[in-house]
Amino acid sequence: MLADEDWTGFNGRRSGLVLSVPLLVINMTSKAHSTHQRCWLGSPHGYRIWPGLLWVLFIGISPRSWAQEGAQPQSIKIEGDITLGGLFPVHARGPAGVPCGEIKREKGIHRLEAMLYALDQINSDPDLLPNITLGARILDTCSRDTYALEQSLTFVQALIQKDTSDVRCSNGEPPIIPKPERVVGVIGASGSSVSIMVANVLRLFAIPQISYASTAPELSDNSRYEFFSRVVPPDSYQAQAMLDIVKAMGWNYVSTLASEGNYGESGVDAFLQISREAGGLCIAQSIKIPREPRPGEFDKIIKRLMETSNARGVIIFANEDDIKRVLQAARKANLTGHFLFVGSDSWGAKNSAIEDQEEVAEGAVTILPKRASIDGFDQYFTSRSLENNRRNIWFAEFWEDDFKCKLTRPGVKYEPDRRKCTGEERISRDSQYEQEGKVQFVIDAVYAMAHALHSMHMDLCPGSTSVCEKMDPVEGRVLLQYIRSVSFNGSAGTGVMFNENGDAPGHYDIFQYQLYNVSNPGYKVIGQWTNHLRLNPEEMQWSGGDHKIPESVCSFPCKPGERKKMVNGVPCCWHCELCDGYQYVLDEFTCDMCPFDMRPLKNHTGCRPTPIIKLEWSSPWAIIPVFFAILGILATTGVIVTFIRFNDTPIVRASGRELSYVLLTGIFLIYLITFLMIAEPSVAVCSLRRLLLGLGMCISYAAMLTKTNRIYRIFEQGKKSVTPPKFISPTSQLIITFILISVQLLGLFIWFGVIPPHTIIDYEELKPPNPELARGLLKCDISDLSLILCLSYSIVLMITCTVYAIKSRGVPETFNEAKPIGFTMYTTCIIWLAFVPIFFGTAQSTEKMFIQTTTLTVSMSLSATVSLCMLYVPKVYVIIFHPEQNVQKRKRSFRAVVQAATVSTRLSQKSNDKHNGESKGEMDRSQ
Repeated sequence: MLADEDWTGFNGRRSGLVLSVPLLVINMTSKAHSTHQRCWLGSPHGYRIWPGLLWVLFIGISPRSWAQEGAQPQSIKIEGDITLGGLFPVHARGPAGVPCGEIKREKGIHRLEAMLYALDQINSDPDLLPNITLGARILDTCSRDTYALEQSLTFVQALIQKDTSDVRCSNGEPPIIPKPERVVGVIGASGSSVSIMVANVLRLFAIPQISYASTAPELSDNSRYEFFSRVVPPDSYQAQAMLDIVKAMGWNYVSTLASEGNYGESGVDAFLQISREAGGLCIAQSIKIPREPRPGEFDKIIKRLMETSNARGVIIFANEDDIKRVLQAARKANLTGHFLFVGSDSWGAKNSAIEDQEEVAEGAVTILPKRASIDGFDQYFTSRSLENNRRNIWFAEFWEDDFKCKLTRPGVKYEPDRRKCTGEERISRDSQYEQEGKVQFVIDAVYAMAHALHSMHMDLCPGSTSVCEKMDPVEGRVLLQYIRSVSFNGSAGTGVMFNENGDAPGHYDIFQYQLYNVSNPGYKVIGQWTNHLRLNPEEMQWSGGDHKIPESVCSFPCKPGERKKMVNGVPCCWHCELCDGYQYVLDEFTCDMCPFDMRPLKNHTGCRPTPIIKLEWSSPWAIIPVFFAILGILATTGVIVTFIRFNDTPIVRASGRELSYVLLTGIFLIYLITFLMIAEPSVAVCSLRRLLLGLGMCISYAAMLTKTNRIYRIFEQGKKSVTPPKFISPTSQLIITFILISVQLLGLFIWFGVIPPHTIIDYEELKPPNPELARGLLKCDISDLSLILCLSYSIVLMITCTVYAIKSRGVPETFNEAKPIGFTMYTTCIIWLAFVPIFFGTAQSTEKMFIQTTTLTVSMSLSATVSLCMLYVPKVYVIIFHPEQNVQKRKRSFRAVVQAATVSTRLSQKSNDKHNGESKGEMDRSQ
């Protein structure tokens, strides 16, 4: 029993550091002897500390806190020739100030029992480590990295050199120090943060470590964690698999959620890095769940996620407790069915993570290293009872939690509201049982250590049936080499091996939680990932049993004909802008104009040739002028035939046969130009258009100008003398006419030489805002300016002729054609004055060419018709219907004609004066 406590100074001299550690001195009393003191040093406080262990002390774990656990931390001890360490989260993390909380049935007890099961199997295997028994020292990490580190110092006790030269009991005798077992390798830990903390200590003492659940990418750093290996693939593989899943579902905008700590943060960091390298995925929110969340923390997390509500996909690297509280907060916010979770292997296929939150978790896609249920373990575990499993010191606590009963134990207060355990309960029969997902990997980790020890024993102890001197003690670095070289089929039949960083290959099953799966509600395997994804979308099921994959995108794809206008800083978010008008989508970000001879497709995804049109004969714009032209040509032909037929009659001779035929030729050409203006443009047609467009009018007005000029000169000359003016003979008249016509021809030949006739396709004239109405016009290269210039000479002749007609208006109509020519000119001027505003006023019309062509041809036909009707129809009428008037009249001399015209003029003037006088007298009388 404890007699008293003496404190003796203990000096640990290494690396210049002196530690003063209290020693517990125990006085043992025996009834058979007089008081005799023996001194025991049963804790590691009297060990000389290695320099590496100082790191542990510096991070804040004091020897006193370690001593408070007693001489040995609470653990499971299995005797054996070679001892393995084990680290398992038997209990959950306790509240503030308490290291451990409630027991963890699946992640704790199942995994721990898996190690014990594996040890039993190995020790009973005659081919694996024959005659060598594996023992174990198994500790509880309480799901807390700092506590796990404190516990794991147990594994290094045997490696700490002891210096007891300065230590004496109170009676002066040296202390008795029990020899701790030597741990050659450690199985564990579970959480990545725990494994990282423990690995930093174990590497100082060269103790290999094989984890069954730690997946943080950080642990792949062989320079920092050289003694760490794992039978599960790292999160970098898992992150790649999760990214492949997200992309396979067509998502490009997601949020990430991570529990604070190495596992969560490293997993999300790996996902972010891989997604950045791959491109095509944007992160809306990246939220970290605090290690010790405050009340309402998860409600705030849900609110933050809803700030980017389009990012329905949530990539979650979190522990089981955090997952459950996130689901609870989503349900509380009435967001059931909104979030689409993609969970890491910490979620896997666990029912405990979604208990009572199944509707919120519906559709969640989770990932888990490829596994299989180990039937042998099921048989082993379901046969465990309080009687046959006393080696597991936490089994009684598990029993109470699993069967919801209470055992009577010393020092434990009985709860009357809870039924008493009978000990007859059986796992799976009286409670729900489902093998925990990492059981397979725990077994594989133990077997990997056993295979490495077996190979090491074969090489170092050939022929020996026990541990030889070369393996006593086992060198950690040598064992590590054998661990990295193992290759065997694991408990599930899959290969177990390690790469140079101690990582296992990536083999994942893809699960989806399907609540409304009629055949088998719960987690369903929907694919696998082994370096690449194999997903079965047809087997996926979402909220309400819908099979259509929901969307998680920042911006929906733009419609055909729209381009993306990116949002600054968010490459997955954009606004859609329509490529309107004559633009088309050059690429997803750019609108470009179609070439001048093309127009966009209806959906603006490309360009197509603009249809080419011309004035068709069947068009109303062509039918009307053609109709007038045909009538005019028939009428003109009739007049010409009549004049030829009655060429020698007085009326034909009096009209000036030579100039009449010239004028009728011009009128005929004016009608003929209508057909050339409507005909399909070609080089020949364009050449004839240029030639005849102004030539017909030029011939007509040149002939009429010559006529009016002759009349004017005759009567002006007669006022002065009786001598006839020069150049009034028919030959002279023809010469003058042809000289006037030659000016037009000269201009035409110069035009032909400078700009040879050719056709063009005008795409600008019919290019309205609506590209569907765009057309290319096939036409001759005659611009509006060229047209006006071509007609300008004829207009000059027309105006000049009108002036002479006005001057000759006093000449008696019985003597000449001055008045009909004058009336013709007046009417023609009115027609062309109306033509100008119509022609140029339609310049902005979509049917400009058709209107202008019709206006031009009709105007020319009308002017020709006026000339024909005023000058020749009366003559033809007389010739045909009143031939008695077509007789030779008495010839008069030039002087008599002039005198008669003069008298007629004077009489006309007197008549006007008299009329004006009478009007004036009436006005005076009225006043």
